[in-house]
Amino acid sequence: MNTEILELLHQNREYKDWKKVENKLKPLIVDYINGEPVYGFYETLKDKSLNKNGQLISISTQPVDSFVPYHIHNYVEMMVVLLGNCTIRTASNTIHMKQDEIIVMGRDTIHKVDEIDSGTIVVNIALKPAAFSLNDLDFLTHKEGMQSISSMLFSLLASNNSKVAFNLFHTNHESHVVNTVYDIISEYYQPDSFSNQIIKMEVLELFLRLIRIASHSPNLVNAKKKQNNNEIDLLTLLLYIEKNYKLITLDKMAAYFGFNANYLSAYLKKRTGYTFIKLVHIQRINVVAEYLTFSNAPIDDISTEVGYENPSYFYKVFKKYIGCSPSDYRKKYQKN
Repeated sequence: MNTEILELLHQNREYKDWKKVENKLKPLIVDYINGEPVYGFYETLKDKSLNKNGQLISISTQPVDSFVPYHIHNYVEMMVVLLGNCTIRTASNTIHMKQDEIIVMGRDTIHKVDEIDSGTIVVNIALKPAAFSLNDLDFLTHKEGMQSISSMLFSLLASNNSKVAFNLFHTNHESHVVNTVYDIISEYYQPDSFSNQIIKMEVLELFLRLIRIASHSPNLVNAKKKQNNNEIDLLTLLLYIEKNYKLITLDKMAAYFGFNANYLSAYLKKRTGYTFIKLVHIQRINVVAEYLTFSNAPIDDISTEVGYENPSYFYKVFKKYIGCSPSDYRKKYQKN
C-alpha cells in the first residue's frame, strides 16, 4: 500500500453533482436499461476540471458519494479497487468488487458504478484503441490453458455494443500486481522523462500478470464466450494492416489473402466494429504519435511517411482520432 499515492487519489475523488456534469458535458442518451437512460461518454476527462484528456492512456479517480448513471465508452476501461469495495452493474450482471480486485470493461459495454463511500478509492484506467499496436499485444503467444493478452484485449476492444464484455480478476492481493498498479498511477500523476512509455509497458505487464493469475484460477468471471479459431485469423489480418499501413488498399489486401474485397470489408466490420479505412487510420495515427514523441521531423514529412498525400486531410484525421492538432500533441508529450 502506497500511502503517498492514496493521499493524492483521496484529494482527486471529490464529490461530483451529476446534474452539473450533465449540463456541462451534454452526453447523448444511447439506450435505456430498466427505464434508466444510458449515456455515451466518448471522451476521457481530467479529475477535477472535467476538461478533455487527449492521452491514449489516462487515469481518473471515482468520485465519492456521487451518482454515476449507466454509460458506455468507446475505449477499454480498467477499474481497480485500491481501498474498500464497490459494486458495478452492467445490463445483466451485478459485480461486487473488493480491495485490489480489477475489472476490465470492454468497449461499448453498458455499466455504472454504485456510489462509493469515503472509505473506498477506485481508479479508472482508460485505454484508447490507439494505445497499443498489435505487435505490442501479439508478442505474448498463446499457451495451452491460458488466454493470451492479445486475444483478451482485442476481444474487448472489438466488442461492438455487446453490453456484456468484461473480465473480473480476483488478484488475492498479489504484491506484483498491486505494486504495478501503484507504479502506473505514480508515473501518471507525477510524470517525468519517458513516463508515457513506462506507463504503456507497465499496463502490458499488468495484463500479463492478470492473465497468469487467471490461468491458475477457475473463478475468473468472464462475460464473453470462449473464443473460436477465427480470432487467430482476424489477428493475422490486423497484423497485415499494421505492417502495410502506408500503401495498403482493400483490393491489395483482399488479393493477398485470396478474398473478395467486399467479403473482406464486411468481415472486418463485423469482427471489429471498424471499417477497413478506419483500421488503417488508427494504425497510421498510432505511428504518427510515435514520430511526434520521439523525433523532430517536420509534421508534413511525417504525414507523407505514413501514407497521407494530402496534409490538410491528415490534420483533419489526426484531430478526429487524438482530439488535438499534431503540433499541440508534440508540445504536450515530447517533453515526457
